[in-house]
Amino acid sequence: MSPLLEIAAIVDARGLSCPMPIVRTAQAVKPLASGQIVEVLATDPGSVKDFAAWTRATGNELVEQTSDGAVYRFVIRHK
Repeated sequence: MSPLLEIAAIVDARGLSCPMPIVRTAQAVKPLASGQIVEVLATDPGSVKDFAAWTRATGNELVEQTSDGAVYRFVIRHK
């Protein structure tokens, strides 16, 4: 991850299945200022396409997406 990104909120959605990672992320992003970053950790393989679709639909930016074994990590910039 770029050291320039300052994480404003972290959503631990590990162990949750669709649609909960998106629901928790939407709740976490709501109070953030435009441009702030939220990091999401999820274990649901479906979250990869869910977050791609959600960021497109909401205008939030999927800055980074990585996986480490069964844990998927998403870094999202609030619109």
